[in-house]
Amino acid sequence: MEQIKNRFVIIDGSSLMYRAFFALPLLTTESGKYTNAIFGFAKMAVKILEELKPEYAAVAFDKSRHTFRSEIYKEYKGTREKTPDELSSQIPMLHEFTKALGIKLIEIDNYEADDIIGTLANKAAREGFETMVITGDRDILQLIQPNLQIVMTKKGITETEIMDETAFKEKYAGLSPKRLIDMKALMGDKSDNIPGVFGIGEKTALKLLTQYQTLDGIYEHINEITAKKLKEKLVTDKDNAYLSYKLATIVCDMPLDFIPTEYSITPDSHALKKICEEYALKSVWTSLNKISGIGEDTAVVMDEDADKYLVANKNMQQKVISQIQTNGYIAYLPVCTGKVPHITCHGLMIASSENNQAVNIFISEADLTSIAGILADKNITKITYDLKSSLHSGLTIAGKTIDTMLAAYMLDPSANEYNLENLSDKYLEREIASYDQKEAIPFGKTAYLLKSVPLKELADILLPLLQEKNLTNLYDNTELPLEKVLANMENIGVYINSEKLQNMSDEIGSTIETLLTDIYKLADIEFNVNSPKQLGEVLFDHLKLPVQKKTKTGYSTNADVLDALRPYHPIIEKILEYRMWSKLKSTYLDGMYNLIDADTQRIHTTFNQTVTATGRLSSSEPNLQNIPVRTDAGKKIRSLFEPAAGYDIFLSADYSQIELRILAHMSDDKNFVEAFKLDQDIHARTASEIFDVPLSDVTADLRRHAKAINFGLVYGKSDYGLAQELNIPRKEAATYIKNYFTKYEGVKKCLDKIVTDAHEDGYTTTLFGRRRYLPGIKSKNFNIRNQNERMAMNTPIQGTAADIIKMAMIATWQEIKKQNLKSRILLQVHDELVIEAVNEEIDILKSILINTMQNIVKLSVPLTIDINTGKNWAEAK
Repeated sequence: MEQIKNRFVIIDGSSLMYRAFFALPLLTTESGKYTNAIFGFAKMAVKILEELKPEYAAVAFDKSRHTFRSEIYKEYKGTREKTPDELSSQIPMLHEFTKALGIKLIEIDNYEADDIIGTLANKAAREGFETMVITGDRDILQLIQPNLQIVMTKKGITETEIMDETAFKEKYAGLSPKRLIDMKALMGDKSDNIPGVFGIGEKTALKLLTQYQTLDGIYEHINEITAKKLKEKLVTDKDNAYLSYKLATIVCDMPLDFIPTEYSITPDSHALKKICEEYALKSVWTSLNKISGIGEDTAVVMDEDADKYLVANKNMQQKVISQIQTNGYIAYLPVCTGKVPHITCHGLMIASSENNQAVNIFISEADLTSIAGILADKNITKITYDLKSSLHSGLTIAGKTIDTMLAAYMLDPSANEYNLENLSDKYLEREIASYDQKEAIPFGKTAYLLKSVPLKELADILLPLLQEKNLTNLYDNTELPLEKVLANMENIGVYINSEKLQNMSDEIGSTIETLLTDIYKLADIEFNVNSPKQLGEVLFDHLKLPVQKKTKTGYSTNADVLDALRPYHPIIEKILEYRMWSKLKSTYLDGMYNLIDADTQRIHTTFNQTVTATGRLSSSEPNLQNIPVRTDAGKKIRSLFEPAAGYDIFLSADYSQIELRILAHMSDDKNFVEAFKLDQDIHARTASEIFDVPLSDVTADLRRHAKAINFGLVYGKSDYGLAQELNIPRKEAATYIKNYFTKYEGVKKCLDKIVTDAHEDGYTTTLFGRRRYLPGIKSKNFNIRNQNERMAMNTPIQGTAADIIKMAMIATWQEIKKQNLKSRILLQVHDELVIEAVNEEIDILKSILINTMQNIVKLSVPLTIDINTGKNWAEAK
């Protein structure tokens, strides 16, 4: 194997071992030995040898949890859970593999792997060796110096980022790497249970160090700090800060010599082969063969069963590529583990043939370059499932692409699931037996699905159906390109101020405790407020409040019941407040805190493209689209989302009354169209029309009523529903609706025609052809039929709005890329785009947004947007 002279690589064995274990599913050999950690670790080690080509190497491991740091501070790493037995059992295997690979393994009593790395790396760099440390631990960045780079694992254990002095200073506001210790002293480290200064996070720590350079500098100028609370925190926790500094400092002068010849790489091929066979590391053995000629040049058969797969060697890779080029398409599934933004791509499973038999060929991560040209070839059609997973894997996909999941969604947007098993049953009329995970070989389920569901055959059925239903244009030009935009947004994530989040959670926790005390006092008894049974007994048996509704299990205490009970007792207001704050704390604050990525300090929500029947996007983990818009609580939550370091401001672009504008276009109603063309307040104009008052005399109350009517009728709201919303008699609400449709005849005719067409066709469509099927539209059951008719009225309007915002997102994203701007789209929430921006690009962004969002389609009325900026999402909204 070719080596680069004087290059010394040190692998943080403990870091990579844990990352491999948690990134991969639990894999076992036939004899039941767990192998996911050794498999992932071995893959990374082989990749390091192949790509970095070091002349010398070492692997450092922690020997035990007891070190000199735990003697200084017994709570050090005290919050860490016990190492899982499934991982502990693999540590001897990891050591065995490392030694067979010919890399010196070091572990020393009373020290951590970090200290071994710090000492060796420091000595090697100072002697002029090109030193590289491979780790997933950000603490090690403090070691960066001339001749010493840190290679950080970013996604799982495969994608890496090289950090040198320049890259570090760019990321940490110009600070030198050594200042990472001072940062840790201030902000602490939850993972290592380093206390730091309570209430100080990364942004505050960076700001202090930018101004005062070091921890000593901060305390020397403590009286210059004018922020009262910040100064109090620093003074109170000064001892903790200096203790944390000591705990965070990596030892670089251990009694450990760097003698280069002791770190020469000398693999033992016989031992390696035995280990790879015993622990089912056959793809590792193939990779070793590729880079060093160990073993024979043959394909490794992972299982003779054709439902499993072959690991392709160089000859087979060429054969598969030749087949793909001849056929003009590649049918594949990526093999991925982990969560965004740490997705690890272990390779591709490709549907191919061998000796005229259909087989699945596995091209491993180490060999992906052999297939990269095919994926990027615009003349080769790509057939896959869930294209976004390929994009998250870092694969470059170009040319015609068929995403079978997305195509199936467009054909039937109301289905519960779009997994391959369901698609096979529905379109291929082939039922798939469930895959037995207990017998799983590495990536066996992916191979099994690819073999069981021929993607090419599935695509050959789905594409003509899209054509037949006039959905091809929407699929090709909107839904498919949107996947690339969404994958990019998910990978970027959105920064949330964890320090403020924690403070807000603590404050609301105190509010909840106070409310509980008040509730117990008003009830004159302590009980579980979260228990509907106990709450019902207290309200109706103990306090004798009038019973509103009963269920099979007792009294109902839902929101409607409590709302009706407000006038009867002050305890009701307290219970409603308690429920609101408890939900806010658990769902948003605590829920979001647990979703902050430790590496990026951002939340990486998932944008779901195949969930809603109307075509709208949804989001999950967390659901950012459900944060209340108009309440103070919702604004508080939005205020936690801020631009990250390197960005200045949030920019929000929101369509103004897009659904009503779409209704005006579809109905061609004279009054509606005129109001929008004259840029009038549509709700005031509606109030003027239906209440027969001059526009100048429309009161806030009349406008509010008109607004409820405008939006309510779009959603098929009845006189009863409108009466409930406005708290007016039903007869009055019926009069409002009658007056509305008298003045807006075009709207009435449009909605009636939509319902009539839905009865005839069984579905309704958006302006761009998106369909929603309504199986209950002809039901004899009035409630079911009525519900489907309301959906028929709403879907063309809401669905068209969804189509437009998607088109605008794509155009905006492409234009930002084209102009090579630093600013980037972070979120799409209903009709709003949120952009993380830098000040110097604001005017360019506004111009782009006005051009794309307002002109993406031409309606008979203008589309307009509201653009706002702010230091957080609440301000921008």
